[in-house]
Amino acid sequence: MSHHENHEAEHTPEAIRNRLRDRSNSDYLKDSILGAIDGAVTTFAIVSSVAGAGLSSGLVIVLGLANMLADGFSMAAGNFSGTRAENQSARKYRREEEEEIENYPEGEREEIRQIYAAKGFEGETLDKVVDTITADKKRWVDTMIQEEHGLPLHPPSATKSALFTFSAFIFIGTIPLIAYFLDAAFDSFSGSPFTAACILTGCAFFAIGAFKSRYTDQHWLSSGLETLAIGTFAAVLAYLIGYLLRPLVPEGL
Repeated sequence: MSHHENHEAEHTPEAIRNRLRDRSNSDYLKDSILGAIDGAVTTFAIVSSVAGAGLSSGLVIVLGLANMLADGFSMAAGNFSGTRAENQSARKYRREEEEEIENYPEGEREEIRQIYAAKGFEGETLDKVVDTITADKKRWVDTMIQEEHGLPLHPPSATKSALFTFSAFIFIGTIPLIAYFLDAAFDSFSGSPFTAACILTGCAFFAIGAFKSRYTDQHWLSSGLETLAIGTFAAVLAYLIGYLLRPLVPEGL
């Protein structure tokens, strides 16, 4: 399908209806991307610092897993709390608007008029818009929620946001540890597990950035390299910290 045909398919009445109905999915995409990037950065930072300190594969796995699970849960819990607070705030504003429409209908009607007058409506057209919106209380409240408070009518689920964040965090965060699992399981593992972890994590960073570009105006190559650069900077910093602290590590670990 050509680029032009693809855009035409996206602008059919059914496609538009589905896109408007499912637009809250973009919030879960954001949660997934943030969780994936944070998971890769966090786990690989641990791997880098521990590798810089010259510790064993077993300790890398223990510290990496412990940190990944703790940080993944912390990030998911924070996302849950933040999304839940936003949803509770939206419900509070809805109750307030319902009370104000009930008690001060003329004032709320004037707000609708001014909102749409600012959009360029005037005369009979403006009167019809105001009459149509204020004829239905739910439509009236929905309009005030969107236009006055700038809130979505269908906010994302706090539970789903947390699950998407945690799942992406754990899935991508495990990648830097794969080489160490293999090294611990097979004595004949070929090559340095840290080198393999660097390659695997670099590929993960690039893939996340390239995928993110599908939902931004950034080219996939530029987005991939940008995310890779961010992850590389975090890894180098963590490795240097571990290397500098190496003299404090007891021998035999």
